Amino acid sequence: MTTEATNTEVNATPEEVATPVNPLLRTVSVEIPADVVDQQRNKLIQQYAKQARVPGFRVGKVPAGVIRTRFSKDIDEEIVRNLVPKHFKEATEKENLAPVSQPQVTDLHLHDGEPLKFSAEFEVLPEIPTAGYEAVKVEHPAVSVTDEEVEETVNNLREQRSTYDPIEDRAAEDGDYVQISFEGRDKADAEAKPVEVPSILVELGGKNTVAEFTEQLRGTKAGDEKTFDVTYPADYGDERLAGKSVEYHVSVKALKKKLIPEVDEEFIKELGGEFKTPEELRAKIREGMEHEKKHRAEHEGKDKLVDELVKLNDFPVPQSMVESQIEIRLERGLRALAQQGMRTEDMRKMDFSRLRDGQRELATREVKASLLLEKIADLEKIEVTDDEMDGEIAILARQSQQTPEAVHARLTQDGSLDRIRTRIRNEKTLDLLYSRSA
Repeated sequence: MTTEATNTEVNATPEEVATPVNPLLRTVSVEIPADVVDQQRNKLIQQYAKQARVPGFRVGKVPAGVIRTRFSKDIDEEIVRNLVPKHFKEATEKENLAPVSQPQVTDLHLHDGEPLKFSAEFEVLPEIPTAGYEAVKVEHPAVSVTDEEVEETVNNLREQRSTYDPIEDRAAEDGDYVQISFEGRDKADAEAKPVEVPSILVELGGKNTVAEFTEQLRGTKAGDEKTFDVTYPADYGDERLAGKSVEYHVSVKALKKKLIPEVDEEFIKELGGEFKTPEELRAKIREGMEHEKKHRAEHEGKDKLVDELVKLNDFPVPQSMVESQIEIRLERGLRALAQQGMRTEDMRKMDFSRLRDGQRELATREVKASLLLEKIADLEKIEVTDDEMDGEIAILARQSQQTPEAVHARLTQDGSLDRIRTRIRNEKTLDLLYSRSA
């Protein structure tokens, strides 16, 4: 058995040696003795002889020679499946190599009475430097919440609980809400199907309304109908309307006045929180906003810290790990699109090659960051306790509405426990580095 790194072009002159395409590729050449192969072959022949159905022979009575001839291809495939992984593992362990990718088996040689020979190419982890990790500094900004920010949140809560009273004794004026149905037709496209909206509430003079449209509703009353044109500017925010002239036929259904509640005892009671007075409400809002700002500042600080670590320590990363991370990022993105209502058939039309290329840089950075944090965790002797793992499993159990035991069994079966442990360990490592980085 031999091993070598596949780093440079074969037969290149000293002047033509290329930059390594992938310095983490290794190759082992393995030879399994003929007697080991024959022993495996004979064992399989005996197993086939007990179960094989061959015309002219009773089950269990098929001669070994017939089995060897009739099922030679199947037996060879099983020999490869049974022997190659075992002897590949032994070969890499003997050379102190730890593959991080699935081996690509080539030059497979398998014939009766001869050794089984093959070569296998795979990636290994690089030497991971950790230069300067103890000295990295990032800003820890002071976090504060202004009275104006608190009042803005209070006013948003008031807006969410607004009610509308009917107006019956006058015509519509600025500040009123007009409930209408309308039909809109693009005047430049006579064959276009009109757009129909059965009911919408429009604020007269509102900052989020189109003035040319709402001014036509000023002075109207319930039961009125109007037809008018609106020409939208070329830079209008909605591309479907930008630069177009639209004819509207509007039916006024009702006029309403918006009533925004005051922050009183009744309003506090409707919120249903643990606060009982306006002062307690504002204090609770301030506390929540401060927590969110601290969390956001810490997240941004940790991102900057990781960026500094990656910049300080340049090393190649296994492409197999990058590809896996790209898959994780794509799956996460597709899941988000599905939650937003994107149809499966539309997802299938996406250019996945371009999407994968677009994820490569960030995926590479994430793999580098993970490898760095794992190495630093080794140096700092950071470990994950059983209680921490149990806590994570309990959270997953609540989210999936399963028992912790069922979640643990599933994670053990699909090999996810080690990934969860690594993630928690890396998070603890990053917490430590961030606490030192002020």
